[in-house]
Amino acid sequence: MQAVWMIFSSFMFATMGVCVKFASEHFNSAELVFYRGILGIVFMAAYARARGITLATRYPAMHAWRSVIGVMSLSAWFYAIAHLPLATAMTLNYMSSVWIAAFLVGGALMLGKAGQKGPSQGPLVMAILASFAGVVMLLRPAIDQNQTFAGLVGLMSGLGAAFAYMQVMAISRMGEPETRTVFYFAVGTAVAGALGMAVMGVTPWNWQHALWLPPIGILASLGQLAMTKAYSMSENHGGTLMVANLQYSGIVFAALYSLIVFGDNIPLIGWAGMALIIVSAIAATVLRARAAPNAPAEEH
Repeated sequence: MQAVWMIFSSFMFATMGVCVKFASEHFNSAELVFYRGILGIVFMAAYARARGITLATRYPAMHAWRSVIGVMSLSAWFYAIAHLPLATAMTLNYMSSVWIAAFLVGGALMLGKAGQKGPSQGPLVMAILASFAGVVMLLRPAIDQNQTFAGLVGLMSGLGAAFAYMQVMAISRMGEPETRTVFYFAVGTAVAGALGMAVMGVTPWNWQHALWLPPIGILASLGQLAMTKAYSMSENHGGTLMVANLQYSGIVFAALYSLIVFGDNIPLIGWAGMALIIVSAIAATVLRARAAPNAPAEEH
């Protein structure tokens, strides 16, 4: 069942990407971030109440910093979805595991521990290099279509997601339930979106266009809750690593949406790059699990 929950979660996030792509034709990124946050607040508050989880926290500063990083990553991801094929944007965002692996290697080198671990660092370095080779293969078609900037923004969304994930790990070690962390991220998202709207302006309201907004927050919340369920079940019954790797099925769903819904034309080298990123990200997840076996679920 934990595998089913994770696949369902990945499907929810990929479907959210479809809604973001359609909505981005009528609303700016700040508006999308705002509505995603508002709906997330309502959804997570209701869920916390149903589960009897209090939303009061003793670590407001940590939640605020996590929200700042997460909002930057989310905004970059939404921008990439609007300007790149959905499968490309999803793949770049799901590179957070590779970035975290790069941080682990960099931290070991800075602390002078690389030599102590010997050959164990080799597979991690190879996974990182393979993943960035996949990025070059994936973005080369985008560069040909004058989408270089959007590609770099998408790459930064994965980097931001990695930083946010490490902050979530730190909050989790403080004993904070993930429901509370997700709730405060939704609050930060709504606040940041509102500030962005004050600068970028508000699109004239059209009910037909606005129909794409509610699914963004609802699907994101359902995806996060399903992911949390999958991880909690895997901790009780084993298979945490399998669940972590099944999140990459979201890239497969996004690729199918790209072909069927949007008719995106991704060259063969782009598909090969996606496959290389998925394989190396799975390898990085496996190696990362050895360094942080009790890490919380990632968010997208």
